[in-house]
Amino acid sequence: MAAPSRASHTSGDQQQTGIYVYGIFPADIEVTAEQRGVGDPPGTLQVIRGGDLAALVSEVGLARPLGSPEDLRTHQDLLDSSAADMPVLPMRFGAVLASEDAVADELLRDHQDEFAQALSELEGLTEYVVRGRYVEQAILDEVLSENRQAARLREQIRNTDADATRDARIQLGEIISDAITAKREEDTRVLGERMADHCVASVVREATHERDAVNVAFLLDASQEKDLERVTEDLAKAWAGRVEVRLLGPMAAYDFVRTTAPGG
Repeated sequence: MAAPSRASHTSGDQQQTGIYVYGIFPADIEVTAEQRGVGDPPGTLQVIRGGDLAALVSEVGLARPLGSPEDLRTHQDLLDSSAADMPVLPMRFGAVLASEDAVADELLRDHQDEFAQALSELEGLTEYVVRGRYVEQAILDEVLSENRQAARLREQIRNTDADATRDARIQLGEIISDAITAKREEDTRVLGERMADHCVASVVREATHERDAVNVAFLLDASQEKDLERVTEDLAKAWAGRVEVRLLGPMAAYDFVRTTAPGG
């Protein structure tokens, strides 16, 4: 599957506005008058069509760099709400082209076949993400109860001067970090096994926090959504007090779309 990456605007120093592209859709996408895009003030959403494809876009000023939390939320909300009704190839946040003609030519026309194939492959499919984070005291107690060396080091540094026990503290930190990494791998394996028969595809995401337990994206069809909810609920019960579990989605298939640059 393919979708475009961030596109730069290169039409000269005098250009004041560009065309922000949210994603690629089937040509029958429609927008409502109340929907607004990124920027300050928010841009009016438009649809640029080419053949069987369409790009959801809005005009954006180039004087102020994009990147506020509100811009990011708007970008994701538009894509995720659309993905509930139709396939979408999401652009990376911040993709701007110089003009509507550039969108029609450099994106829709030049990538017509690969985008059409990717949208066809995503038809009826939606992404969900299962995230879990270890409860700090619970996972620390678990590691100390299972690792005698860690427990001894913990006793050694208890109520002692930090400078005097610096090496021991560093060693303990490394042991705990390694233990959590091993537990993350095992808990991720458990989640993957339980979902093996209930998803079209899955991607293990990189940990974003030292206490991340699981962070896995799943691509599902509608018939599998209840299975994911059941698996997530069962694991939340089994891990109660140890891992805080969250189910995110439905959302655009960010983790299952390979991006390529326009013209690349």
